[in-house]
Amino acid sequence: MVGKNPQGPVHPDAVDTHCHLFLMQGEPGELVEAARRAGVGAIVCVGIDPESSRRCVELAESFRGVFATAGMHPHTSSALDPKAGSALEELLANPMVVAVGETGLDFYRMLSPRADQERALRVHAGWAREAGKPLVVHVREAWEATLRILAEERAERVVLHCFSGDEVVARECAARDYFLSFACNVTYPKNEHLRRAAAAVPIDRLLVETDSPFLAPQALRGRDNEPGNVAAAVEELARVRGEDPGAVRAATAANARMAFPGLR
Repeated sequence: MVGKNPQGPVHPDAVDTHCHLFLMQGEPGELVEAARRAGVGAIVCVGIDPESSRRCVELAESFRGVFATAGMHPHTSSALDPKAGSALEELLANPMVVAVGETGLDFYRMLSPRADQERALRVHAGWAREAGKPLVVHVREAWEATLRILAEERAERVVLHCFSGDEVVARECAARDYFLSFACNVTYPKNEHLRRAAAAVPIDRLLVETDSPFLAPQALRGRDNEPGNVAAAVEELARVRGEDPGAVRAATAANARMAFPGLR
């Protein structure tokens, strides 16, 4: 029977701060157990619309170490009408929902008009302020507009999911005390700009994620990604920063609990 996030000690070896268990082909419980065996102590399952956000909550209530977010992805931000907004606000009141989002701006695919994306980002920033929860932000080819809106909306605890900027953007985000979350695409040969960005900021601003089932690490390209693969991001960050992988794993896990106070 589904329980309410069964309690028990969760060893914070690593935290996958962004994945989509509801999009993965494997059975969620098996994926969570595999991640735990790989040294992942907590997983943040990120919603992209009301239905998936509700599913994230169900998963968080079912599996120890899994937590949820609720939000509307920029690709579908045009669908953020009053009904969808009410559904998301209701979910945000659940203590298993540790963040607002993912939201943000994606000017690469432009699956929703720019005006709708910007409106949705501002709405989510307001929810984050009201709920006292962090804001998970997706950015693709929209850094100038995103940083401007976040400043205008007085966003404070911001998690920049799957960070895609260069080292100049990284330093600006770190100066604002935003958290920069690096996914397994930091291991891709073409992404030298991500490695420079990861090396340029203080370690207390770094997070790691998988964005599962997307962005499998270089050694597993062509397969679905899984939360247990977050170690690949940890190891690459450690390599480019010249730091011990264990220290980076511990630091990013501690940072995750600062970024997402609802993790426990």
